[in-house]
Amino acid sequence: MKPHDYNPFRHFTKWEWGLWIGSLVLIAGGFLVCRRFDWMILSACLLGATSLIFVAKGNVVGQFLAVAFGLLYGCISMQYHYYGEMITYVFMSVPIAIVSIVTWLRHPYQGDHTEVAIRHIKPLHWFILLFLTAGVTAAFYFLLRWFGTANLLFSTISVTTSFSAASLLLLRSPFYAIAYSLNDIVLIVLWILATVEDISYLPMILCFVIFLVNDLYGFFNWQRMHRRQTTSEKPEDPPT
Repeated sequence: MKPHDYNPFRHFTKWEWGLWIGSLVLIAGGFLVCRRFDWMILSACLLGATSLIFVAKGNVVGQFLAVAFGLLYGCISMQYHYYGEMITYVFMSVPIAIVSIVTWLRHPYQGDHTEVAIRHIKPLHWFILLFLTAGVTAAFYFLLRWFGTANLLFSTISVTTSFSAASLLLLRSPFYAIAYSLNDIVLIVLWILATVEDISYLPMILCFVIFLVNDLYGFFNWQRMHRRQTTSEKPEDPPT
């Protein structure tokens, strides 16, 4: 690989530059309507949006940023007693992201570490994932109820979508983006409920709306990457 290939922004299209910069601007602007400025929330949102655009490209940089986002988001969730979110991200999503870093680095597409090799999930793997997701959801429901988690139903659903999404990302499947899109919708509802009591959480709603847009783009782009990879074409810069 040539030295300039290590530049993580090298393969960004004009659309992706616009999506990323627009996401950051909207997130930063959202803080202008709040009663108090929270650097932790702002940092988490900016990291999350940046992580998603790299993940949408199949770039392992996104997984490194996802680890940082997960830790920050876990702290924010704990402040509002969303223990489900805190436990899910700190003790489930972050470890899976760390394992995904190793997996993605071991499976680059044709040796290009700026793009992961996408994997076709077999029916047996889907069955195992469904079984594990059901088990994790049931276990977390009783754990979160014991902790007195706020909005228990939505918090439990968030565990389901988060676990399936992180697992599909680990397996290098395009359907990770569908699961994360569902998770974004659940989190939008959760933070709307939080914002009703404290307007300072309003940026979190905007944050996950932007995450939803990024995840939907991620599904579209991974499908495009998958078609290209299955035709055994050599990696090339996408059209701008």
